[in-house]
Amino acid sequence: MRSQRHTPTRSMNTIKVGSLFSGYGGLDLAVHMAIPDTRTVWVSDVEPGPNKILAERFPDAPNLGDITTIDWDQVEPVDILVGGSPCQDLSAAGQRAGMRPGTRSGLWESMMHAVDALRPKLVIWENVYGALSAHAFSLMESSEGHLGDGPGGPVLRAPGRVLGDLASIGYDAKWQVVRA
Repeated sequence: MRSQRHTPTRSMNTIKVGSLFSGYGGLDLAVHMAIPDTRTVWVSDVEPGPNKILAERFPDAPNLGDITTIDWDQVEPVDILVGGSPCQDLSAAGQRAGMRPGTRSGLWESMMHAVDALRPKLVIWENVYGALSAHAFSLMESSEGHLGDGPGGPVLRAPGRVLGDLASIGYDAKWQVVRA
């Protein structure tokens, strides 16, 4: 399969895209296909293989590297922020550790910091189907007696964490399952 290289358009109305947990750039490419006149202005990934692909696909987009060390005050603002935080702890194929501090899937919190600092017009969070049933931790649901508690313990799930976090900083958010 031939590598797809994204050739950005450069008009006054170009919509700027920032990419977190970029991987091979698939989510970015989908946004470029769905929304005309977009340009990925930066990416963020730490894995060597995907970094080579990103450098080829988006040669003008610097790689910001480790999301946990980025100073968002120094990053070019974007109109659309996309990211698929690691799925290993949410996937049925993984350990199902959930979206909690110390898990790879808990890196959603770092994406949330980026959203809060950059305030993009649109945020797209992508993940696996297992996110719908994976447990999640939230400061709003961190102890007994909160809204998400059920007879067997907290019932907050990963999409609830993501939507709740976005709502807490003023975003109107919804989730939707899209078949691959």
